[in-house]
Amino acid sequence: MKLILKIIFFTTVFFGVFFACQNEIKNENQIIKKDTTHLCQVQLSNDELWQAPDTSEIKDDEEGKAIKYGKQLVLNTAFYIGPNGIVGKYTGNFMNCTNCHLKAGTVLYGFNFSSTHARYPQYRSRENKILSLAQRVNNCIERPHIGKPLPIESKEMTAIICYIKWVGQNSKVNQHIKGDSPIELEFPDVAADPLNGEKIYKRECQSCHGPDGEGKIRKDNVCYEYPPLWGLKSYPPGSSIHRLVKAATFIYCNMPYEKATYNKPVLTREEAFDVAAFINDDRIHKRPQNKGTINYPNIRTKPIDYGFGPYIDTFPEVQHKFGPFKPIVEWRIKRGLPTKF
Repeated sequence: MKLILKIIFFTTVFFGVFFACQNEIKNENQIIKKDTTHLCQVQLSNDELWQAPDTSEIKDDEEGKAIKYGKQLVLNTAFYIGPNGIVGKYTGNFMNCTNCHLKAGTVLYGFNFSSTHARYPQYRSRENKILSLAQRVNNCIERPHIGKPLPIESKEMTAIICYIKWVGQNSKVNQHIKGDSPIELEFPDVAADPLNGEKIYKRECQSCHGPDGEGKIRKDNVCYEYPPLWGLKSYPPGSSIHRLVKAATFIYCNMPYEKATYNKPVLTREEAFDVAAFINDDRIHKRPQNKGTINYPNIRTKPIDYGFGPYIDTFPEVQHKFGPFKPIVEWRIKRGLPTKF
């Protein structure tokens, strides 16, 4: 009798483990299937919509003064540390941080600062290094702003970090918040079309950014109201917004400015990809070059939408630049390779 009970017990355990493993494999396959068509691959900490804290709650102490100054640096970067900056000349163009980090980093899906402070130090594939938040700030100053590093111990660096920390107060360490990463969009089945993107640009973007992508300088001539999108005064290759998927998801949620939101977009998904392709088409638009800068030295972690080889996969530069991206993602998943963008 004891022998029979032992056999029944071990048989039950075996099939329990077997079916559990099968369910795990099934669930993993479902995740992989989703991975081929969706962009955002992070686990969000919650489903609540994040809201930036109220500036009226900033205390009038030394930290509060630093936070307020940091916000001004984000809103009026060129005025303070631009080519003609009143406290130093660090950025190489007249763009402001808020040109990309919309409304001083407080907009959902607008490159906001909701979880930034909580996620640094962080590995960055562009440098293939772990960067501190101060190094990440300089990363932006040196690349999209084509400038030179802000001193780590400077009043300005301290203020910017204090502001970023304040915006992301109460964020959980090493966790994302809904709206801090690119929105989930299915990749188009075909490559983005710069020619169609030009038509969309003229219809939706030209009134603010100009017929030649030159942007609109502010009335005080200190910095841009609407930034240049190409040309020698704009951002160089190696900037995140120069990559198609990054640009398209940002455009989809936020452009035309003050008209589109992530839940009420103006452009279709395909239109966002097409206009991003037109804006970032280096065959027709010149850009400043960061000479001597090395981007993504580890090809294993190079994003799928970075337009310059070599790559860990077999797809050509033009496909990494304009898509279609689904075949690249599927090829990499089959081989257990990263699919980040």
